Amino acid sequence: MRYSIRLSYNGGAFRGWQIQPNGVTVQESLQKALSLATGEEITVTGAGRTDTGVNAVNYIAHFDVESPLPAKPEALVYKINAILGKEIIVHEIALAEEDFHARFSAVSREYKYFLHRKKDPFAGGFSWHCRYSLDIAAMNKAAASLLGTHDFSCFEKKGGNNKTSVCTVYRAVWENYVPDHVSLLGYPCEEGDYLVFTIRADRFLRNMVRAIVGSLTDVGRGKHDPEWLASLIGTASRSDAGESVPAHALFLSGIRYGTEIDR
Repeated sequence: MRYSIRLSYNGGAFRGWQIQPNGVTVQESLQKALSLATGEEITVTGAGRTDTGVNAVNYIAHFDVESPLPAKPEALVYKINAILGKEIIVHEIALAEEDFHARFSAVSREYKYFLHRKKDPFAGGFSWHCRYSLDIAAMNKAAASLLGTHDFSCFEKKGGNNKTSVCTVYRAVWENYVPDHVSLLGYPCEEGDYLVFTIRADRFLRNMVRAIVGSLTDVGRGKHDPEWLASLIGTASRSDAGESVPAHALFLSGIRYGTEIDR
């Protein structure tokens, strides 16, 4: 029988999602906990890879078992969470259709990248301190060139082993946001101090989002015109784009299934 599992994790403790020979990964940790809790040898398939240090909220995976789980598996969820370390939490386990596939049934994925522009002792854990003055309008003008179906190999880290570098991007936008310690505690800030970049696509390449954010902030700093980003897509190599930004501020924030894509 096939089950879906919904979880969130702090990527700072792991060498990414996929099992690696030289470090602890989310997939390995989850498989061990499920196997111990169910008494079966469990293999987990995730919605996609996340790189070392990248976080995820409401990540989806699936696994198969020979014996059916309880109709209401809350007790199993509690047991698995007791086995897992504090960096991972399982929110839900649910019976899935036999043909459901966490990766191949997904129609879109969404990432969010957080940055703050002035020193903040409470933001650094999950936000990148970008010390530069940024032109948000220029970054959004450049981000608009990402929309549609393109070859994004200029943002792809070598070694991704993808059959194609073509992806379809549905949304790419920078917005201001207000962190909890600002809204709840009155920490002083000004508009533009905290920014979040949201990008949604049918698929992503290895390191793609972090390279895109690095390139867009180069535009925001005035190193390039907004049109520069469009000139990279489909024609340039990875060395022509901007540097990758730190992983700790990146979240896989949503995975959609079904036929309707929220654009």
